Amino acid sequence: MLGGYTDPLPKPATKTKDGPAYTGKQLFSLFLPKDFNYVITSKWSKGTKGQAKDVVIKNGELISGVIDKSSIGAEEPESVLHRIAKDYGNAVGKSFLNSILIMVKQFITHYGFSYGYGDLIVPDKDKQQILDDIQGTYDVVSDLTDQYKKGTLKLTRGMRPEEALEAYIVNELGKARDKAGSSANDCLPADNAGKIMATTGARGSSLNVGQMAGALGQQSRRGNRLHDGYNNRALTHYQEHDDNPDAHGFVKSNYREGLSALEFFFHAMGGREGLVDTAVRTQQSGYMQRRLINALEHIRLEYDGTVRDPHGHIVQFLYGEDGIDVQKSDHGMAFNPSRLIESQKIIDSGKKATKEEIETLAKKYTKTFNPKLTSLVTDALLDSELSKEGVEAVCKKGLLLYNKAKVEPGQAVGIITAQSIGEPGTQMTLRTFHFAGIKERNVTLGLPRLIELVDARKKPVTPTMDIYLDDESKNSREKAIEVARNVLQTKVSALIADSETDYATEIKLILSENRLRERGCSIAEVEAALSSNKKFKMETTGELITLKLVEESDTATVIAIRNKVLNTTVKGVPDIERVTLVQKDDEWVIQTTGSNVAKVLEVKGIDKTNVRTNNVFEIAGTLGIEAARNALINELNSTLEDQGLEVDDRYIMLVSDLMCSRGYMQQIGRHGIAGTKDSVLARAAFEITVPTIAHAALGGEIEQLKGITENVIVGSNIPIGSGTVDLYMQVSKKK
Repeated sequence: MLGGYTDPLPKPATKTKDGPAYTGKQLFSLFLPKDFNYVITSKWSKGTKGQAKDVVIKNGELISGVIDKSSIGAEEPESVLHRIAKDYGNAVGKSFLNSILIMVKQFITHYGFSYGYGDLIVPDKDKQQILDDIQGTYDVVSDLTDQYKKGTLKLTRGMRPEEALEAYIVNELGKARDKAGSSANDCLPADNAGKIMATTGARGSSLNVGQMAGALGQQSRRGNRLHDGYNNRALTHYQEHDDNPDAHGFVKSNYREGLSALEFFFHAMGGREGLVDTAVRTQQSGYMQRRLINALEHIRLEYDGTVRDPHGHIVQFLYGEDGIDVQKSDHGMAFNPSRLIESQKIIDSGKKATKEEIETLAKKYTKTFNPKLTSLVTDALLDSELSKEGVEAVCKKGLLLYNKAKVEPGQAVGIITAQSIGEPGTQMTLRTFHFAGIKERNVTLGLPRLIELVDARKKPVTPTMDIYLDDESKNSREKAIEVARNVLQTKVSALIADSETDYATEIKLILSENRLRERGCSIAEVEAALSSNKKFKMETTGELITLKLVEESDTATVIAIRNKVLNTTVKGVPDIERVTLVQKDDEWVIQTTGSNVAKVLEVKGIDKTNVRTNNVFEIAGTLGIEAARNALINELNSTLEDQGLEVDDRYIMLVSDLMCSRGYMQQIGRHGIAGTKDSVLARAAFEITVPTIAHAALGGEIEQLKGITENVIVGSNIPIGSGTVDLYMQVSKKK
């Protein structure tokens, strides 16, 4: 029978004019395990704002609901498929998915599902509305441009007027595209094929429908609008200095109506970048994955539960801090306590267990669990209202699942880790664009940031800090501004209106009163900062400081002295180029561009226990290797989360632990872990082959053939998995 179904068929549930018939729900239920109970909200219900928890499965029967991506989709947590695989094993999960798909494919073949030009047609009234909305946005943009020209534009933190104008315009145009898209989406009926595909999560999104039926929106290059090309214009078809969004790559048309020649050209400019980006990204992430694999390939789990390299150096005392195999786990946890309790409730009877009974049982069964899981289980049981027998049953099942989910000795945890971090890297966007909204500070994100972290770079491209203030300063804006002034590096060049020199004997600095007041500096402070330099004598008259050189010098020397003077720090912390005050949960926080933990900790008014920086190397130097390890875990986690990628904590912890395992930060590549391996052949096989071998020969190094690469080279068994054990046989001696 279709889908490999062998059991007797149930009774048909409906009647048609041709006689009794099966419902779709009945056919779907054929392949569900008979004791399976589950409730879930479908994507269709979420998208059409229907009732929550609409998919109900009771004793292996689908009672109600739409089966879509959230039930049987790929990478969907807590889906029907996920639960069947976790509760009944992978073999049952496999046959369920196979059977369902064979049946559903057969159905759609007979029933048909087509999507054509007619599904994109928008009524004239709505078309006009979309064009009117875009025109409204154009009016707002021209109004902003007029304000900018008059100098009345409301500025935003730390941006020049032209930057602020650009940010506002991009924001408005982004909103215009979204509005056009949602207008087009809303006027399509609920049975529209495109809408069905997007809502159920089968393929596409409302953005795709919006671009086909609404408007394409702003084309961008490196995250900016298309400004340059020819002199003061993007293409020669426009006037110079044209402020109309059309001239900078905003496409009003959609794919249904077709683009004009100029719009098409702008769209091609934006599309080309996507192709170049893909080509560059694959090689960068490919090389990163190769370095990761090489650094981690020889790391395995030993019989004592530790994670070590083949030479016995311990990397982790307990894999992932709880010894759970991520592949066998239930979404990162060894098992799901609330799910166990739900299944128990259906069959549970008897009087409710007391708090003491629950706590005693929980204590007995959760001895081996990690603290997080222990508290989860205990809390879930206390809220569960189960009987004592029910609680014990849940605990027993939990302990069984926990022991099953443990990682096995000999497993190549290193390689699995490297693959789990390398693979998302291939999906990451290379250049990150600041689309909607206004960003205060530019931060490296995506793949470049990931590479920067595993390379343990001494200086990140965009170092930033979050400085939290002490109890006195955090609630008052004035005090926060004062602290920010003391943090911001103020050089002489930021305080002067002009500087003059005769290129021989003297340099004149004309201080600006406004700038001194803005930065909270006095003339005396400037004098104090310059007094240590022995190459000139200082004379001050009002706001003019004259530096008379001790000896007459040539032009180059004078210019060098002048540049040194202008770069002298008057107050603040070196390397902190920009500060912005941000309000987080009713307290003021200073965000900076530039990072210098050691010196910031000396500033008065900050909370010394809560200063954060994204420069992990600096943390290692200032706060020590443990802090650096934690910071590295946080940074890797947030970088992956920003891209919407989920990587288990255990993997990130292993990479961080390996990088910090020698007591100082090591990069993953040839100057770090891969270059300091004990094995000569493994080092030579990775990079810089000949010098490595020559050096080893010179030092008389011995190759012990304990790792992976070496054994592959000489053709022996690799010491991973079953290769970690040797079998000996004792031949019985004849008596």
